[in-house]
Amino acid sequence: MVWRERIVADPAILTGKPVIKGTRLAPEFILELLAEGWTRENLLAEYPGLQEADILACLAYAADALKGEKVYPLTG
Repeated sequence: MVWRERIVADPAILTGKPVIKGTRLAPEFILELLAEGWTRENLLAEYPGLQEADILACLAYAADALKGEKVYPLTG
């Protein structure tokens, strides 16, 4: 999934926060709903402008963001 085709950032929309192209829905919001137990079907019914590919793009966006995360063990 090439999320860059569906996730965009525009300073005029949500102060430049990434959103799903053509909406004001942030990937973070979609991921939070999924984490709360919403299904893809729930999302698509509640947000008619949303497409299945948009949900997959949010997941791919999150996966790419986490790939760069570094974790260092704490000693104490």
